[in-house]
Formats: sequence, structure tokens, C-alpha cells
Amino acid sequence: MTEPYPREGLPLDQARALVLEALQPLGLSESLPLADCLGRTLAETLHAAEAVPGFRASIMDGYAIAGSEPPEPGDSWQLMGRSAAGAPFRESLRPGQAVRVLTGAVVPEGSGWVLPQELVEACDGQLRLLKACGVNPWIRAMDEEAAAGGVLAQAGDRLGVAELARLASCGVQQCRVWSRPRVGLLISGDELLPPGEPRQLGEIWESNSTLLCALLQRLGYGVAVQRVVGDQPEPLRQALLELAANADVVVSTGGVSAGDTDWIRPLVAELGEVRFWKLFLKPGRPLAWGTVAGRPFFGLPGNPVAAAVTALQLLWPALQRLEGAEVALLPRLRVQLEQPLRRGSGRPELARASLVVADDGRLLARVAGSQASSRIGSLAQADLLLEIPAELGSLEAGAELWAQLLRLPIF
Repeated sequence: MTEPYPREGLPLDQARALVLEALQPLGLSESLPLADCLGRTLAETLHAAEAVPGFRASIMDGYAIAGSEPPEPGDSWQLMGRSAAGAPFRESLRPGQAVRVLTGAVVPEGSGWVLPQELVEACDGQLRLLKACGVNPWIRAMDEEAAAGGVLAQAGDRLGVAELARLASCGVQQCRVWSRPRVGLLISGDELLPPGEPRQLGEIWESNSTLLCALLQRLGYGVAVQRVVGDQPEPLRQALLELAANADVVVSTGGVSAGDTDWIRPLVAELGEVRFWKLFLKPGRPLAWGTVAGRPFFGLPGNPVAAAVTALQLLWPALQRLEGAEVALLPRLRVQLEQPLRRGSGRPELARASLVVADDGRLLARVAGSQASSRIGSLAQADLLLEIPAELGSLEAGAELWAQLLRLPIF
């Protein structure tokens, strides 16, 4: 156990660095069909087997003319046929000849120019240029997308929509990707009930499993096994050991503070090691990191917002490292507060906010409602996590802050 802990907790950047430094990629891979590779990380570098598209293609509907020099208005050619997508004109053009060519179709040998159809007149087998055609030949190179042997994607790349589409366009059918780490999730608390069950005074419906499973799924990961256990040391000990035996990472929520029934932290110290405890952060102070039975362990706070925020800041980067991906954090941008924000100084805060574009183009952060770490509603419609430094108290409208962007890219 690392001693002593900073009384106020570790700064977030320092905690993240300690976590990532302690982890190594799992090194397990699998070969999957391309359709199953969205969001996965490549375990191999992929090269193009041949040039793509593999032929010179017309960029628009028009006429391929013989020669490679820009023609002049009044020039004319004899029409020899037609080249369409999937039905190419297979002969070479000689001087004074042209063919009708459609978008995406093969441009015949002997032609270095496609004339847009709106610039020409075709009549009685003859083609005549009516207007100046400009300097663009409107031909797609045979290796525009990829040259034979060229790198399509590097090992370690995360495969998004665009990457998958490009691989498919280059004839790739399957990929070898790094296996995702298996997460074991433990939710603890005597007060927890399954949603739908009738409540007694003091009981709450358990939501952290739904929140964290959905969050991890959105980030491209999943929960392999989960347990909901009351605040009793022996059942919690057995649950921790079971999760460690069936997952690559053990994650818990609740039970890591210093209350009479907070058993998780002492159990982790017994079964492994607590490397640090407490973050200098709001929300998310009661957080533990270490190992359980040789597996990385994250003891997230019990309050749902704090659990979600710390999962984004620490658990998500750790899962990327274990998977073998380059660790990517949430992108950051500068924003201004739309309205005053009342707070006390003392701890850095990640406040939930929505992103608003003002009429003058400024990016504004709108903070609505309570920022309590128990209020899941503060996550709803949140586009941003505002980074508020510890030394700042209440802020006026127009104050400029860094913010982490929560909306993930589409492509």
C-alpha cells in the first residue's frame, strides 16, 4: 500500500499517470469479420493487395476525348461508343476520337481528359466543345484511394466508420484486432433494490450497474460479469475473488470511503493492494486504485455521477491501455459560461454542462440545475465537463474555461 496518501487526494493527472504506468496491454487478439470490427483496435498493419480503384475513372458524366492537352472551344471528335460503370469501353482512343463516359466508369486508354457534358454538343456521331473547359481533367487516378502495397491502417488504430468503409473498398474482408478487456462489476450497498421492486423507507433503486454498463458499451467495452452485494464483508470478499477470476479488470462502486460499512477498501488491501485512495476532484473524491488477486482494481464512488465521471477519467484510459490502443482522452475546447456559476473554491471540479452556440458564434456552456454527484439528471443532455480549477470560487457569465467534449465522433 502506498503511504502516505495526500490528505486532499491525488490530482487527477497524477492519478491517471500512475494507473497507466502500472498497466500493460493484455496482448490477446482475434480475427473478426469486418462488420464486427467497429470500434475495435487493429492488432496488425493492413496493406492494399492492389491499387484502388485500379483503373482511371471518370469523376463526372461527360465525354472522354483522345489526348491529354486541354482542348479549345470549337474542337470536335468522332464518338466511338460508351463507357459505363461495370461496362467499360475496352479499346484505346486515337486522335480525333471520344466516347461517352459516365461517373465512375473506366476512362479508356489514349484519353487524358473528360469533358463535362454541359460544355459540349453531341450530334450525328460528332462531339463539339462549346465552352472553355478549364484545367481540371476530371479523371480519378487508378491509385487515388490506395496504391498496391500501400498502408491502409496501422496496428493500434481504432477502427471507426470511415476506416471500415475504406478497408471494405480495398477488398479487406476481416481483420485481426486486439481482444477487449473483460470487466467484472461489483455494486455494493444494503440499501439497493432492483428497479421495479417496492421500496421501504431508506431504500433506493439500484442504477449504477445500468449506468456503468451503458457507459462502457457506448465507449466500446462491455461488462463480462456483474454482482450486486450488500455491505457484508464475507459476501463482498467472495464477489471480489469471483470477479478477479473471471475478468481482466475488477470495478466496484461504493464501499471505498471510511464509513462503518465501507468494506471494499480493506478487503482489496487484504486480497491485493491499494495503490492510492482519494482523488483531489469533485465529483469523485472517494476512489481507490490497486489490485485484487492480481487483477487491476478500480473502486469507484457510490454516487452515480461521481462513478460515471471517474470512469471516464481513469477507467476508460486504463481499458484502452489494456486493449493495446493508443490512449485517447476526451477532446478539450475553450468555452464561456452562459450564466453565473456559484461554487466554493477548494477542489477542482468537473461540472456537467450543455454546449450552446451564441448568435455571434461564441461557444457557451450552459449549466442547469444541481451539480450534486447523486443527481443523475445532471448527466442528461450533458455535452461538456467544465474544468474548474480548485482556486476559483463563484464565476460570472462570460468566464472562459477549458471543457472536455462528451459527444463522441461519428466517423
